[in-house]
Amino acid sequence: MSLSLSIPSHFLFLLTFYTVVSKKNETPALILSLLITLALIGGGLWWFLGRSGNPLSGVLGQGGSGGGILSPGNTSGVAARLSSGDRILVTADTNPDKQAGVQAIATQDFSSAIGHFQASLQTNRNDPEALIYLNNAKAAVAGNPLKLAVSVPIGSNLNVAKEMLRGVAQAQDEINLQGGLNGSLIQVVVANDDNDPNLVKAIAQSFVQDSSILAVVGHNSSDASLAAAPIYQQGGLVMVSPTSDAKTLSGIGSFIFRTIPNLRFVADSLSRYGIRTEGKRNILICADSQASSSQALKEDFTSAVFADGGQVNSVACDFSAANFNASEILSQAISAGADTVLLAPAVDRQNAALDVAKANQGRLTLLGSSTLYTFNTCSLD
Repeated sequence: MSLSLSIPSHFLFLLTFYTVVSKKNETPALILSLLITLALIGGGLWWFLGRSGNPLSGVLGQGGSGGGILSPGNTSGVAARLSSGDRILVTADTNPDKQAGVQAIATQDFSSAIGHFQASLQTNRNDPEALIYLNNAKAAVAGNPLKLAVSVPIGSNLNVAKEMLRGVAQAQDEINLQGGLNGSLIQVVVANDDNDPNLVKAIAQSFVQDSSILAVVGHNSSDASLAAAPIYQQGGLVMVSPTSDAKTLSGIGSFIFRTIPNLRFVADSLSRYGIRTEGKRNILICADSQASSSQALKEDFTSAVFADGGQVNSVACDFSAANFNASEILSQAISAGADTVLLAPAVDRQNAALDVAKANQGRLTLLGSSTLYTFNTCSLD
């Protein structure tokens, strides 16, 4: 089976920023320079960003509870979905050492936590959550940490969440091993937002209220990012999404960024490949009517196909339809002359797109949006 993806193989996520603190009246006190080379779905950009507040407030706090929404033992509401190491969010990767590590952090015993997380990583070296918590504990011991947040859909799409966390964990580990930035190590707050717009809004509000958070990496789906972006913009907290491709996201304000290509660029590339390179002319579009980014790609791709001299197959293929049936849709599309299919699912409906790929059995050329560049796609037979 051949599946052409619009974005090349994912790179290691590298996140570097330089912090300058200054105060003048009540204007913003912090100017950051962020360099992001993304771990997921490619791309990297230089951004300048600003944020009011104290950038050196520790997320775990030396000799204190950590305060606010991240207080150890606070498991109500949004706090139960946040962790800097005092609770396990990726429960699928739990082991005794990891559990002991979070218990140690919850009691401010950071030295013990370091040993337990190191042992946990010997058991499962590919656990990004344990690596993040290990570096958080080391930063707490060193003092004066710099705090970032990352929000991922652990509950709704575990593989995607872990892919995003691996990039963040790698970046944090590399920077901290080099001594951090200006002598301060990085701590990371992890949030589980399930790609649920209502949960995302609550988490975003909590991040805005925590003045020690310098920036947020997230969110995953475009609908989640679009729900959170106005809150970050109003609160003056930078959000950089590594995976959202909604065209309207970057226009929300000066604190909101995305790092993957414009959908029109993606659509043009896919159309050119299918029509000019593969010589195909009749393309079935499978998209999600309930996802804004999927619909936007469908519209841009349709325009690109017509411009390149092709045509869009007349059969309707909607991943969110209650009666969606991959085999029936493919049969109808082939009967209607289709020689290619574009799979452009929402991130939480990847399985429906993969069902189409499986049912295809090599009959049609497959094109895929960046949403499909995940572990699930790579594991297809």
